[in-house]
Amino acid sequence: MSKRINFNRGRKLDRRTILRGAGVAMALPWMTAMQKACAGADAQTLPRRFVSMSLGLGLIADNLNPTQAGRDYEPSLYLKPLQDLRNQMTIVSGTSHPGVGGGHRAEASILTANPVGSSGRGKNTISIDQYMAKHLGSKTRFSSLVLGSSGSNSPSYTDNGAMIPAEDKPSRLFMKLFVDDSPAERVKQAQRVKQGRSIMDLVAEDAGRLSRELGRGDKDRLDAYFTSVRELELRMAESEEWANRPKPKVDAKKPVDIGNSSDFVGRQKLMSDMVRLALQTDSTRFVSYHLGTGGGVVPLEGVGESYHTLSHHGLDDEKLDQLGIVEGAIISAYGDFLRDLASVKENGVSLLDQTSVFLTSNLGNASSHNNRNMPVVLAGGGFKHGQHLAFDQKNNYPLPNLFVSVLQRLGLEQDSFASSTGTLTGLEMS
Repeated sequence: MSKRINFNRGRKLDRRTILRGAGVAMALPWMTAMQKACAGADAQTLPRRFVSMSLGLGLIADNLNPTQAGRDYEPSLYLKPLQDLRNQMTIVSGTSHPGVGGGHRAEASILTANPVGSSGRGKNTISIDQYMAKHLGSKTRFSSLVLGSSGSNSPSYTDNGAMIPAEDKPSRLFMKLFVDDSPAERVKQAQRVKQGRSIMDLVAEDAGRLSRELGRGDKDRLDAYFTSVRELELRMAESEEWANRPKPKVDAKKPVDIGNSSDFVGRQKLMSDMVRLALQTDSTRFVSYHLGTGGGVVPLEGVGESYHTLSHHGLDDEKLDQLGIVEGAIISAYGDFLRDLASVKENGVSLLDQTSVFLTSNLGNASSHNNRNMPVVLAGGGFKHGQHLAFDQKNNYPLPNLFVSVLQRLGLEQDSFASSTGTLTGLEMS
């Protein structure tokens, strides 16, 4: 019989409260009762989120990174239009993923930090967004969203190192997030889940019989397998529950996809709007959005050559000027996304304060296909921002340290990820 939990009206329910039954202990998810009644919202109890935005063609370092380190830096060309967001952003220079090379192939390493494309390793590892989703993604309909601007390539990888294809159509994403399936389709989904659960039951039964015939080492390995089976069963049960719940309603129309594949910034803005809606409705808390490399001429005044061609500028002044226009528009759109998140309040706290928004690229210098000195901007998420953390341009600082800082900000007791050496020096929680 379960223990009854008593708490008076107006008292805060401890976020660590556990429901206990006969031999079962189950931690409660975040609920509004875990906030102080009749008082300001406790930011520590609100859901925390993560968004990665990655570029395939880098950013001109001199246009992005301030020349001064610390909090009193003069804004760079790209940062001038974002000065209203200054205290909500940290610029990081002199960082990269240790051992990662391979030029464009390092797109596979953006969120894994695994040198899969450059050192002979043929298999990738789990990406940081999927690691978050694995441990914290069960509270929402979608444990994560993997998105792209053009095509299915993404920097998101499973536990087994398989790439997760990106959704690149905002209209399809809108349908997935906000348009309820027909009753018949709901029944089909529930049946598929139930069928999967019954198969797992049979496998677990067979494994139990097998266990009696195994030695200690094999029993340990089988126990690990049992654990994964139970985790899968739980995820299936959650999927069945979500399949029967109505999707959230939003005051927005289904977007019209941009057919011009060269409209890089237009597609960025449209998908960013969808990401904001997904976070605002708590449909997911973990998003990776790969903006890719672009192909044709971006429809911006003053730009006459293709984005990809401009990225291989060879220090040609005319190409650098055009590339600066394209990249400046990308950073400006990134700033608009941050402002949109800042304008949304959840229990008195802005969505930006709850969401770590990470912008980077696998290329520090696209013209030379160099994977060192990656461009890095981190915004929101409840960190003390307003600074430029400048590390050694020749002996780069490990970027995975930033991943560890974000994991800890999410509440995970994690002291390492990939090639990290700790948390990011100089980045503190607010």
